[in-house]
Amino acid sequence: MSDTTGSETSDALLGPADIRELAAVLGVRPTKQKGQNFVIDANTVRRIVRTAGVRPDDVVVEVGPGLGSLTLALLEAADRVTAVEIDDVLAAALPATIQARMPARADRFALVHSDAMLVEELPGPAPTALVANLPYNVAVPVLLHMLERFPSIERTLVMVQAEVADRLAARPGNKVYGVPSVKANWYAEVKRAGAIGRNVFWPAPNVDSGLVSLVRRTEPLATTATRKEVFAVVDAAFAQRRKTLRAALATWAGSPAAAEEALVKAGISPQARGEALTVEEFARIAEAKA
Repeated sequence: MSDTTGSETSDALLGPADIRELAAVLGVRPTKQKGQNFVIDANTVRRIVRTAGVRPDDVVVEVGPGLGSLTLALLEAADRVTAVEIDDVLAAALPATIQARMPARADRFALVHSDAMLVEELPGPAPTALVANLPYNVAVPVLLHMLERFPSIERTLVMVQAEVADRLAARPGNKVYGVPSVKANWYAEVKRAGAIGRNVFWPAPNVDSGLVSLVRRTEPLATTATRKEVFAVVDAAFAQRRKTLRAALATWAGSPAAAEEALVKAGISPQARGEALTVEEFARIAEAKA
């Protein structure tokens, strides 16, 4: 399969010189405070789009488009793209970049100038996919917010710091298994989907990056407990992850004895630790609370 969809789009993606020129014109200097590392390699953004399995009928939402590297590659492949950008300068410039480099697809692009954590609705048809290069300091809360707010998102591919990728995709018993792992699993089947080198970014970060794939569960988790109730158990269990669940869940349950009662009722050893439990088991504990 070709990486391009025609003569117009084949030259439309941004390369290193394009990125630096755009940044210079806009007076943009990537900042660590905002977690900005712009992707400067066209092959990498095409690989992300391929790995995400973006289809011609997809409505893709992208968080943090920056200067538009990934946005343009998504517009090549999807039916339409909505980008959510918090930065004033970048948000103002992106529509013009799309118009200049991919005019035939410009009407398929929409911009939401907002903090992604505050986004409650998106223009146009409901999104079917989320594809984004997320700053590591906000990656998990942004991802969980988007999955919760937009249940129409079936497939997600995010590029995050490698350590965050490992946590999201970790399985029970893994030393990095924790709150992000369990909460992401509430929504989706999660797995690592590749590694990204540092040299494809400007500026080059001092950490490695990884791709994480999340495919939404076709059926919600079978439980009578609400998401909030289950997440409360998860938060309590990992707030003191070295403690047994009997001790860690004492405040949540009202007392160590009440925690033990709920655990026994759920069929889970009071001496177990949170890192050993699946999201289904956390749901059983939430159900068992008297």
